[in-house]
Amino acid sequence: MKEKILEFLAQSKGSYVSGEHISEELGISRAAVWKHMKALRDEGYTIESSSRRGYMLPLEADVLIPSEIESRLDTEFVGRHIVFLESIDSTNDHAKKIASKALDGTLVLADEQTKGKGRMDRAWSSQKGEGVWMSLVLKPNIAPHRASVITLIAGASVARALERFGADAKIKWPNDILLEGKKLCGILTEMSAQMERIDYIVLGIGINVSTMEFPDELRDIATSLKREGHLLERRDIIIAVLEEFERMYSAYVKTGDASEAIGICREKSSLIGRDIYVISWSGKVPAKALDISGEGDLVVEYEDGSVERVISGEVSVRNR
Repeated sequence: MKEKILEFLAQSKGSYVSGEHISEELGISRAAVWKHMKALRDEGYTIESSSRRGYMLPLEADVLIPSEIESRLDTEFVGRHIVFLESIDSTNDHAKKIASKALDGTLVLADEQTKGKGRMDRAWSSQKGEGVWMSLVLKPNIAPHRASVITLIAGASVARALERFGADAKIKWPNDILLEGKKLCGILTEMSAQMERIDYIVLGIGINVSTMEFPDELRDIATSLKREGHLLERRDIIIAVLEEFERMYSAYVKTGDASEAIGICREKSSLIGRDIYVISWSGKVPAKALDISGEGDLVVEYEDGSVERVISGEVSVRNR
């Protein structure tokens, strides 16, 4: 019922709706309307009220309503079933719990993550209402060794989606999206597979949308869309990312063609042509990023002149 009330208010955002009208439309008592409004406020939603005019969501309110996303989404299967959680430890962890029974393309979406994570279990700050915290459950009929490209498809999808709104994001191979040189978005791909078959892939995407204050350790390396002057609603970002992703992902699964996504990763690369470190458990080795291969590998040249494809791992820019 709370979601129905939010949806009702969102349809008239910026204008008051009387409690009587809400109670009549939803078939509940005025007291129940008041109770749900109080619960929504307790959860952090800004709902204005007037004894004579009713209730109102301010124009600047950015609320996530699954039915609104689904109705505007132009996809065949990605995001067609949404599991919405007001608060969860990690959307990726929840997606893994439900993956075996979930439909292909199921979206796990949260307003807040209490234990958001990135690669190598690094913490990811995921404050309530300040970002897009979502995970897709995917069940592609491809060999497990081809799954790594899906991370690049996701990165290309985020970059193209943000381009729709005038944000020139860059892609730091293999799984980070940068804006003005700072981290805006992280992508975490996790897989359950047999020797020759994928059971499921969980693709997590976290985008900082309206965060203005970051923890001390992130203050100089992280940013948000709002911090860089882009005032966007999370709903619109989610829709754009899912639409871009389905097109490129479907082409890859059906034909093996990831050329569009790889081309975007090259075009928007923050690494190609730069001095970097290739980081592994044994340490970091200086190199130069030359290209991204047709298979999605990072092509690097080491200081001894040898050229290698880095299939997976981590890299950082080397400041001389």
